[in-house]
Amino acid sequence: MDGVSTPQTSPIAFLKGHGTENDFVIVPDPDNAIDLPASAVARLCDRRAGIGGDGLLHVVRSAAHPEARDMADEAEWFMDYRNADGSIAEMCGNGVRVFARYLERAGHAEAGDLAVATRGGVKKVHLTKEGDITVSMGRALFPEDGVTVTVDGRSWPARNVNMGNPHAVAFVDDLDHAGDLLSVPAFSPASVYPDGVNVEFVVDRGERHVAMRVHERGSGETRSCGTGACAVAVAAARRDGADPSVTGAPVTYTVDLPGGRLMITERPDGEIEMTAPAVIVAEGHIEPAFLAVTETVIA
Repeated sequence: MDGVSTPQTSPIAFLKGHGTENDFVIVPDPDNAIDLPASAVARLCDRRAGIGGDGLLHVVRSAAHPEARDMADEAEWFMDYRNADGSIAEMCGNGVRVFARYLERAGHAEAGDLAVATRGGVKKVHLTKEGDITVSMGRALFPEDGVTVTVDGRSWPARNVNMGNPHAVAFVDDLDHAGDLLSVPAFSPASVYPDGVNVEFVVDRGERHVAMRVHERGSGETRSCGTGACAVAVAAARRDGADPSVTGAPVTYTVDLPGGRLMITERPDGEIEMTAPAVIVAEGHIEPAFLAVTETVIA
């Protein structure tokens, strides 16, 4: 927000939605008038004491947010995305789909093309009348830094992929080797990801077909991760000798996650598209006193 925030005195509207079971609290705030500090976001995303979610989608007009004003000419709406712990994130692929579904429901968008501003840049979205949503996720970057991921004494080399946020993609023999993913998988050298990393564990299911589990920084294991699925697909394409920039042909991978299936296509120009449905499941109001609560620790 700009300037000094004022305490909330009236109920705050919210919705709940998910994309392949990657779920989000949605807070519409066109004028960027609601103060959402990290502690409030974490409270809202708490699955026992709050609404519950893998993250929060703060819906703001780009012109009203200092981080998005320079994108306002391209995209009317800015996805101010927060992780479940309240930390700020650059992008969330499933979040963009749910964000677009909300805009459609609210009458701010309709079937067809839409642009959404994010901290990872402006994302092009296509909403079909049948319900699927395709997001142009941009191009993957491949930092040359090598990294190793370790869980329960097992270690794997991981592909360093950046989708506007950092990923470490490890191909394993069994998804159970990822452990419980309650804590952050160890990676080295630590200097490769100074701000943390999303770690994907991947197994093959068939030709151009993989399955994955993911630990998202700031959220723990989630049922789905859009940018993670994109990182996995491009890493698999290079492992399989199917790099579209080399072959000249687009390649599509089916990526299965605990929460559902994403279709990821990489084109010869490097543009990556993600397709899957997104659903709004509930709406209601947040009591302003809830956001102002100070946690009490019982010894």
